[in-house]
Amino acid sequence: MQMSTETFTEEDLSFDKNHIWHPYTSITNPLKVYPVDKADGVYIELADGRRLVDGMSSWWCVQHGYNNERLNAAAIKQIEKMSHVMFGGIAHKPSIEMCKKLVTLLPDELQCVLLADSGSVSIDVGMKMALQYNHSKGRVQKNKFLTIEKGYHGDAFGGLSVCDPINSMHGIYKGFLPQNYFCKTPEISFHCKEKDVERLVEEKDVKPFEAFILKHKDELAGVVMESIVQGAGGMRIYHPFFMKRVRELCSKFDILLILDEVATGLGRTGKMFAFEHASIVPDILCLGKALTGGYLTLSATITTREIGEEISNGPSGCFMHGQTYMANPLACAVASENLSILMEGQWKNQVDNIEKQLYEELGPLVHHPKVADVRILGAIGIVEVKDRVNVEEIQKKFVDLGVWIRPFNKWIYIYPQYITKPKELSLLTNAIREAL
Repeated sequence: MQMSTETFTEEDLSFDKNHIWHPYTSITNPLKVYPVDKADGVYIELADGRRLVDGMSSWWCVQHGYNNERLNAAAIKQIEKMSHVMFGGIAHKPSIEMCKKLVTLLPDELQCVLLADSGSVSIDVGMKMALQYNHSKGRVQKNKFLTIEKGYHGDAFGGLSVCDPINSMHGIYKGFLPQNYFCKTPEISFHCKEKDVERLVEEKDVKPFEAFILKHKDELAGVVMESIVQGAGGMRIYHPFFMKRVRELCSKFDILLILDEVATGLGRTGKMFAFEHASIVPDILCLGKALTGGYLTLSATITTREIGEEISNGPSGCFMHGQTYMANPLACAVASENLSILMEGQWKNQVDNIEKQLYEELGPLVHHPKVADVRILGAIGIVEVKDRVNVEEIQKKFVDLGVWIRPFNKWIYIYPQYITKPKELSLLTNAIREAL
């Protein structure tokens, strides 16, 4: 197939290569990029006409398909009124309607919503809430955070300070970032079949974490964790009992629990929110990525009435955070419609069916000589290989096989869209098998 000269010229691609930084890529020796002309449903169409089944949900944010009619209509309707207006001193219907739906979906305890630009910023906001809450209570010494190793919480500096300081992609910033505390990552997996699994979790995972809390409880403003699934830090899926016990420890020692569900919230793990697997409620919840169904950048950080009032009644008299595009009306309008689709409930069967098929088609790869482990939960399928993958080489293989899968390090994984049909999902899983 020939590249569409109307869409991309060689000059375009040369300019891209020489002037535009892509994520985690060298400007002097960049990885190959694939020009995209359009996207529809679960397909990404390259400029040369090839159609690829999207296995990444555009970094985990698209749920109901590209070019979704309902989300398109919501965007068009809103943009004809106003695409943006400052949020300082102004209220608008899209933010109110979207937050009404979000609060309805959440446990009753979570009431106060701050809308920001991205998932990374939502983590910073959550950490700032914890710091300002403790400052309002006169506990200025509580200015550190505890997290677990192999975590990933985005690219903003607050989130970076609780990303794994040694093994993460952000280790080079060590020394500049605030020094927080890191406990070992949980060992016991979500699907552990041991009879006395809770005792194992207590011995291997909870006790080390509890020791950190006991040692540093007077310094800790909060605990920051990804709910159930550790994403870019290692694609690990830990046991819900660990999260349940962390909630109990945080409550016992008056430490706020901040859960990062930027990648796992809104149905991805088979529950509307991943913390539901542990039957708990966090003090602060961070959402992003899928909030707008992959249309626009938007995040929500939600906390309790008690925390919101303590911050607001403190010395500052307000929460010290505001951004130019905070609660962008266009993003809120699309997010509101996206939440309406989720509230209709079809996502549950879609995700359950994807999970079942992933077990059938990816599960047997655990016996492959090149595979170290296979992990599956909801619409998440992870194949951990024994040796680091050559991203550019395997990416080309996947494109040639008609799928879009972008692995990293030792993880070949898929986050399929909820609307992915069985045949389309099989194209993704077959491609992984063939690539191995």
